Formats: sequence, structure tokens, C-alpha cells
Amino acid sequence: MICRILLLISLNCVCGTFVVNVTQTSYQAEENHNITLEWTFTTTADTSPDSLYIFCEMKTDHKVSVLFEIRGGVVIPESQDQQFVGRVQWDKDVLRDGRLRLHVSRLRTEDSGQYLCDVRTNYGVDYSECRLNVSATRDRPEPERPDTASRGRTALYCVLGQFAVLVVLFVCNLLLIHRPSEKQKSRRGFKKSSISAGREEKHLSTL
Repeated sequence: MICRILLLISLNCVCGTFVVNVTQTSYQAEENHNITLEWTFTTTADTSPDSLYIFCEMKTDHKVSVLFEIRGGVVIPESQDQQFVGRVQWDKDVLRDGRLRLHVSRLRTEDSGQYLCDVRTNYGVDYSECRLNVSATRDRPEPERPDTASRGRTALYCVLGQFAVLVVLFVCNLLLIHRPSEKQKSRRGFKKSSISAGREEKHLSTL
């Protein structure tokens, strides 16, 4: 009888020292990003992953979804909810140290909820939970695109303007080249007057 009482007392003491905690009670992230959720639990010198049973789930007001499950140190993928398939990875190496680290990738807004992990060992049982809030990605303003049409029109106008200037200059040069100078005009007038004077002299001599 005394042995049974001592055994019950020892079991209660051991169970009372087993604790599961979260390293962070609340997480905030944007959709399409990744996040790491972490729990810690009490270990002993002879703690073995083969003796662990871990069950993690996500709870909302509308549903409960299985996030992750380990039985005897073996992951049970069949129990995982379709919502998390292919998006949850875990660090096996740190499990022996009393740390459960889950990496959730490509977050969705429907991943928001309360995340609870229940850890059962041969020396104790406990659970802890945290809150994850996933917000929608903010709409980023699109970069301003250069107005290629207006630039093209401006370039065309510049070319046409330069062409018009060249045409005007060319016409002016032609006019200047073919326009007789004052000397040429005076020479032409002198020739005409001399010719007419010669004609008059001939006319008078015949008379």
C-alpha cells in the first residue's frame, strides 16, 4: 500500500514538471511569405524521439485542421489536412532537445487561427498554443510607364520642323544666287542705252 502511494506521488511530481511552451504567443505575417512556429517542452536524460507523440492543429471559428502529427518519432502525413499538404517542414535534429520547430511556407489568409500543439511522453503530457494572423498582400503601385507615343510625336515634330527650316534656307539661297546684283543691272542698262544711241546716230547719218 505504501509503495503504491509513493509511486502515485512520484508520478504526479514527474507529470507536474513536464511543460510545453511557445516561444512566441502571437505571429503576424503576409500571405505568400514563410513563417516558423516553435514550441518547447521539458526533456529528461533518457528522452527519445521514439517515445514522443505530438499532435498539432489549427483552430478557427469555423473548422479545425490538422497541421502536424508524430507517433513514436514517425511523421504521419496521412493525418495532415489538405490545406497544409506540401507546405509544412520540421527540424528533426532539435526535437531531442525539446524543441518542435515547424516551418510553414507560402502562407495564405485562411492560415490565420489558433495553433495548438499537444505533446505526450512517458513522463508527462501538456500542450500550448499561439496565434497566427496572415494579412493579405498590399497592392503595390505599378511603376509609371514612359509615354512612348507622346515621345514619338515630339520627335516627329522636331524632325519636321528641322526639315522645314532646311527647305526655307534652301529656297532663300536659290533666290540669292539667281537674283542679279546692282552692278549687273547697271551694266545691262548701260548696254541698252549705248545700243539705242548707236541706232539714233545711224538714223541721223542716213538722213
